[in-house]
Amino acid sequence: MRFLGINAIFHDPAAALVVDGEVVAAAEEERFSRRKHGKRPVPFSAWELPEQAAAWCLKQAGLRPEDLDAVAYSYDPDLVRPGQGGLDERWEELRTAYARRAPAFLATALPGLDPAQVRYVPHHVAHAASAGLAAPYRDSAVLVCDGRGEAVSHLAGHYRDGELTVLAAQELPHSLGLMYEEVTAHLGFLRSSDEYKVMAMASYGRPRFLAELRELIHPTGDGGFRVEPIDWGGYAKALRPGQAWNGEHADLAASVQARLEEVLLELARWLHARTGERFLTMAGGVALNCVANTRLLEQGPFEDIWVQPAAGDSGTALGGALHLAQAHGEPAAPMPGADLGRAWDDGELAAWLEVARVPYERPADLAAAVAAELAADRIVAWFQGRGEYGPRALGHRSLLAHPGRAGNTERLNDVKGREQFRPVAPMVLAERACEIFTRGPASSPYMLFVHDVRPGWRELIPAVVHVDGTARIQTVDRAVDPLLARMLEEFEARTGIPVVVNTSLNTAGRPMVDDPRDALECFGSAPVDVLALGPYLVRRGEAFAS
Repeated sequence: MRFLGINAIFHDPAAALVVDGEVVAAAEEERFSRRKHGKRPVPFSAWELPEQAAAWCLKQAGLRPEDLDAVAYSYDPDLVRPGQGGLDERWEELRTAYARRAPAFLATALPGLDPAQVRYVPHHVAHAASAGLAAPYRDSAVLVCDGRGEAVSHLAGHYRDGELTVLAAQELPHSLGLMYEEVTAHLGFLRSSDEYKVMAMASYGRPRFLAELRELIHPTGDGGFRVEPIDWGGYAKALRPGQAWNGEHADLAASVQARLEEVLLELARWLHARTGERFLTMAGGVALNCVANTRLLEQGPFEDIWVQPAAGDSGTALGGALHLAQAHGEPAAPMPGADLGRAWDDGELAAWLEVARVPYERPADLAAAVAAELAADRIVAWFQGRGEYGPRALGHRSLLAHPGRAGNTERLNDVKGREQFRPVAPMVLAERACEIFTRGPASSPYMLFVHDVRPGWRELIPAVVHVDGTARIQTVDRAVDPLLARMLEEFEARTGIPVVVNTSLNTAGRPMVDDPRDALECFGSAPVDVLALGPYLVRRGEAFAS
């Protein structure tokens, strides 16, 4: 059977396709539209239909809209409770009206689709399915935490034999995700987008406001929590976008981050006591907080934790489709990886290079050629295979650099046009990770945990060591990505370092590069030295020679 999932509420519009229980394709609309998170002028920023992503998913499988058995829409307007405190009722009414019209809107966007085929899947159930049904475990506890769904901001339960049992759900307006969004905006960043910047800033401060925040943000002992109204200005002056921050702001970030971790730990302990499950699966925007995930793994009661790589709202498209598949008696297969997006064959990539009229070459050994460029301290734009689903660059749409040059952190942040306090991440072969990094899981293919860098390595790979001595690593499995593995081996052969810097291939405010045109535009506009576009290499000096 064939199920299409759609997220088109709040932010991060996306589509995903599940056929016979297998994930076939998934993509965020921003990769097509080039509008990051699907943002448009308020109030319509949240309600962009993923028309292009959905059409591509169907094309990838050779299907037409009329071939679908059902379409999952990851928001159920019947669950909305008017008049909940803290919410703007005008926009709630408009959002609900939009959701009720979604079947008709989708039928217009996908000609041939019967509106009656659209099924509403509750937002947090879709999040839960994206974790519990996509994980490598058949049975698991599941924890969802984000800004909000229809009427709640959190779900705790477990999957057994593919069936979800909900044990707790926190009603709005209490929300850990919205709380973190508020402090994100207070610190001069974009809410529902830049929360990871607060997490990075937290490493520069100390949690001196933690005692006060414990009184305002606290678990209730029944699987839920309370978040009281908070005057952020009482801790640190509000910042305008781009305004310089100081130690007080870093201390506020550190305090909020610490309290978030503490509350999540209490929720996880309650959930484990209720379920006795060995494994925890997680989704929702809060699950993208890799520092909190690591503390949960270290100090929490679960043997292992699996986090959906598209944990934010884009992942509800996949979760919705998996939920429908399971409901129709088709057990979901574990997610095969995050590389679920578009790809181009060698001939198509060469055609793009010819259209761009840039000189290029096809080296006999691409991995060795790129390793040589990195060893010479050149920045490489790496465009290979299918694009990633979710916010992390995982070796398909990446900027690569030498980790042994301390200045490369600043250099890459300049290339991307982002704040200098932001860290960049290392990629390493899975079998080498434990030599260099401690804490965190031995396998971390989706960059969703942090690790300590062993003291002997900190001076050898300074570009990827954050101010607190940690790194958010990506482990590379040679069986899954042999080209990337060979490049890492070739780089080590030249430098003695088995690690390469990996950050997303984009510039500030732009979505991650997805198609060859995006890659060429980014290469042409940013100070990147080399573009590895499939099997081809383009060198900046040659491409832009007069």
